[in-house]
Amino acid sequence: MPKIEVNEKLFFQLVGRSMAEAELELALTAAKAELDGFGTDGEGPAAERTIKIELNDTNRPDLWSTAGLARQLRVYSGGGMPQYPFFSSEGDKRQSEYRAVVDASVKDVRPYLAAFVISGKPISDAMLKDAIQTQEKLCANFGRKRKSVSMGLYRIELIKWPVSYKAVPPESAKFKPLGMDRELDLRSILSEHPKGKEYGHIIAGFPRFPLLTGADGGILSMAPVINSNDIGAVQVGDKDLLVEFTGTDFPSVALSANIVACDFFDAGYDIKPVAVDYPYDTPFGRSVTFPYYFQAPASVDSGKVSKLLGMSFSPDAVVAALSRMGVEAEAHGQYVRARTPEYRNDFLHQVDLVEDAMIGRGMDQFTPERPRDFTIGRLHPVELFTRRAKDVMVGMGYQEMVYAYLGSRRDYVERMNADGSDVLRVSNPMTENFELVRPSILPELLNSESVSSKAPYPHRIFEAGKVAFRDAKENYGASTRQRLGLLTCHAQADYNELAGVVSALLYYLGHDYSVTESDDPRFMAGRQARVVAGGKDVGVFGELNPQVLENWGITMPCAAGELDLEALM
Repeated sequence: MPKIEVNEKLFFQLVGRSMAEAELELALTAAKAELDGFGTDGEGPAAERTIKIELNDTNRPDLWSTAGLARQLRVYSGGGMPQYPFFSSEGDKRQSEYRAVVDASVKDVRPYLAAFVISGKPISDAMLKDAIQTQEKLCANFGRKRKSVSMGLYRIELIKWPVSYKAVPPESAKFKPLGMDRELDLRSILSEHPKGKEYGHIIAGFPRFPLLTGADGGILSMAPVINSNDIGAVQVGDKDLLVEFTGTDFPSVALSANIVACDFFDAGYDIKPVAVDYPYDTPFGRSVTFPYYFQAPASVDSGKVSKLLGMSFSPDAVVAALSRMGVEAEAHGQYVRARTPEYRNDFLHQVDLVEDAMIGRGMDQFTPERPRDFTIGRLHPVELFTRRAKDVMVGMGYQEMVYAYLGSRRDYVERMNADGSDVLRVSNPMTENFELVRPSILPELLNSESVSSKAPYPHRIFEAGKVAFRDAKENYGASTRQRLGLLTCHAQADYNELAGVVSALLYYLGHDYSVTESDDPRFMAGRQARVVAGGKDVGVFGELNPQVLENWGITMPCAAGELDLEALM
């Protein structure tokens, strides 16, 4: 979970009042956070002391900063609903004196850019440190270590507008990276600069690297790796700054820009929008003025709130509870319609509003109750059968793996030569990497193999777990099944080896079976088979298609299979 350090003086200024340690610890429950250290770094004045806080919710990146956390505590304690007048939205574009132009060359590298300008007063030491911490936390956690979102700050006085965002050959441009006094070309930065070594892998595989430049050719940064040592070297006392975000997921980039803009505005800075022009379509159009409000409204049935929380909530009570969480809402009969705050995008379902209503009402308002029913837990038959299968696989020398159930379309569909017609997509996903529910275990096994080329061969791995896919015969149009996926990878891996493994597995599970022809595009034609047991199709195995292996960057032959454990019970 994210941990942040806040300057004590700045934090309490933004909250609106000082708090003792015990009071702050209690107040942090409104942000699902807890105190990790109070007044550390000495016994000096508050401006020199630090408060350490651990956040227990990764769905609220807006809380990972001094201003964001202070906003939640301020609003919760009755500080009033914050207003942000600088946002553009669909049909309401703000005028901007600043402009950035995106070149078509970045579309396949790092396609999205968002930006705004802060001004009004010099940046303080505490605020600069917090901005750097926000950059690190936001881009490392929410931005997947800068893969999907990165952030940079630059001195306006050194920038000639409009700013250009393009991709160039890595040997064609040179600049002094932050912390160095000599020029390096873009390729050399990846191997010689500490940040290049840490983040260079994100762009190293592309023939062109993304570059942010001014109208005079002055280089601001090579996103997402490093800023320049002049325009990108922000110091205490700088008054006007450009804040930019680049990435691969447009909603995530836009949300990150919204969060940081609101933080600076709460801290007393003026926010000036930047118009960004794209040569290709984006989810928000070809010309977007940032910060941009794109969140959809959410609604909840007050009766559902009462039912799930076990306490009576009238529609007006739901509205009052949500307002303490910074969510503007109004009642329409039994339903409550909420306007999602500019800095949030985590209302994916009614239960998310129910949770906010619960926290807004106050956890101390719920009377603890003892469970009224006494039950005895036991393992489900599917789990017992799965354990039998696991024991057999381990006995045959396979190593068990455990994976997440959400992933990207690129991994689950494109790399697997699949058409994707049966996959389940998460509505309003936070990032493209958690967009789909996995329809098969094989992509996860291949993902492990793709990063294991330096491990001694042979590699034999498996996983038993859930998959989900579209199924018109089910009530909700989707089916969830327990499956076992297995993969062997070495120079002699072939169909015959997997045939022996499948035969042994089904023997020890007590099943007779037969095989029939298969035409699964994930496997080689003529080197694959469907498994039939009890008159039912229970799985497939064979040698993986060379194109699939190439998609994953695997150079060693692989054979794999997947069996439906529930069908074998």
